[in-house]
Amino acid sequence: MPTNDNGNNNTAQHSPASCTNTLSSSTSTSDEGSIAQWALAQECMEYEWANNPRWKGVERPYTAEAVLRLRGSIHIEHTLARRGAERLWELVGSEAYVKALGAVTGNQAVQQVQAGLKAIYVSGWQVAADANNAGQMYPDQSLYPADSVPNLCRRINNALQRADQVHHAEGKVAPGQTWFAPLVADAEAGFGGTLNAFELMKGMIEAGAACVHFEDQLSSAKKCGHLGGKVLVPTNEAVQKLVAARLAADVMGVPTLIMARTDADSAHLLTSDIDARDREFCTGERTPEGFYAIRGGIDSAIARGLSYAPYADLLWCETSHPDLEEARQFAEAIHAKYPEKMLAYNCSPSFNWRKKLDEETIARFQTELAGMGYKFQFVTLAGFHALNLSMFELARGYNATGMAAYSGLQEQEFASERDHGYQAVKHQRFVGTGYFDQVQQVISGGMTSTTALEGSTEAEQFSSGKTPAAKVQSKMKAAMSDPFPVMPHEEMLQPSGD
Repeated sequence: MPTNDNGNNNTAQHSPASCTNTLSSSTSTSDEGSIAQWALAQECMEYEWANNPRWKGVERPYTAEAVLRLRGSIHIEHTLARRGAERLWELVGSEAYVKALGAVTGNQAVQQVQAGLKAIYVSGWQVAADANNAGQMYPDQSLYPADSVPNLCRRINNALQRADQVHHAEGKVAPGQTWFAPLVADAEAGFGGTLNAFELMKGMIEAGAACVHFEDQLSSAKKCGHLGGKVLVPTNEAVQKLVAARLAADVMGVPTLIMARTDADSAHLLTSDIDARDREFCTGERTPEGFYAIRGGIDSAIARGLSYAPYADLLWCETSHPDLEEARQFAEAIHAKYPEKMLAYNCSPSFNWRKKLDEETIARFQTELAGMGYKFQFVTLAGFHALNLSMFELARGYNATGMAAYSGLQEQEFASERDHGYQAVKHQRFVGTGYFDQVQQVISGGMTSTTALEGSTEAEQFSSGKTPAAKVQSKMKAAMSDPFPVMPHEEMLQPSGD
């Protein structure tokens, strides 16, 4: 039985299952029966918010009735977002910490999961640089179209889905394993006001994001956390964007995690001093644009973190350098008031790690952060740097030695395949050629002669024996050669263990 915040058993007239069914059904109030169902749905939602441990420490300054009124009459299931959020919540609750790298392509995400990472970070900086809908290379200043990050989330999930289909068709997805690692996505400053944040959060959920973070900068002047000229919005405006994001998730019926980021540690400008919580950091000076000059620093970041904590699942303080003592100061201040609030830390590529820290400190950095409550730790721009360095080194070698350089890369792939299970060396199979051969075989009843993988250069030079797809094809062809053919049974579509 779920417990309420004080830990006591709380008996209600509705079971969790019945509430789930009620909350996912129509919420129309067009007749007497629907009115009763509407009232029951409100009651169930209020019970869920009050008693499910998932929502402990989360404040909603709106009612269940408001959520149901905004939902519409048809429930649309967002499976990837829901399962991703549930999985991420499970991970941050059970692991010492969850580590992630920023992926800038779907293939990078597949490699990360194959290598054992359990979550994927989707960086707005990387989207600006080389993965936005405008097809431009931009700095991280919110110059790209607002739906670019949701679209990258969609591309990543599509790539993970293809990997899942390929391995499932080959009988290689073991029980309890999944390719669908949760995506933690960057909503920047919301690309506008609270309504923009509401709509952007919906787009993230539709694209399958598990967690979304919002920062407290002015969206029209937004900068990378490690650039100058950052302008903060008043604390109450930042809180309202977090509320907007939570409302969007509730309206869509998905337990999406919300991460609140503050840039107050290194920001020195503020749009308005309307919020009393911000005034102690104002210096009294104004800029030519009319902004208020403020004192940035860890105290300012702590004040903002404390204000955001009730409305977020995780807190992120963007910092200008890797500093365990500063991280500890932020964590202890937050946990003094919100002892169970989870934290996130950007292990940023903007830091010169070996210039700032010795090897021993770097080696224990993440473990020490985990002990302070930093449950999600990530390298934002890992995809950008890995992609650029690997291609530069290959091109440099190829320019100098021709095919000898590419053959060297290939040998590294073979070694990684042999020693660590790397799979992209067989690039045709990796992207789904064998999977679509199976689709073609099913469509043609096993009689097609145009399958692509069997007889290919890859099958001849990169595989030992028949490929899994070829084994399936052989079974289907054998079945169809019978003088009294029958359509293949389901087991014929499963590869044998050889």
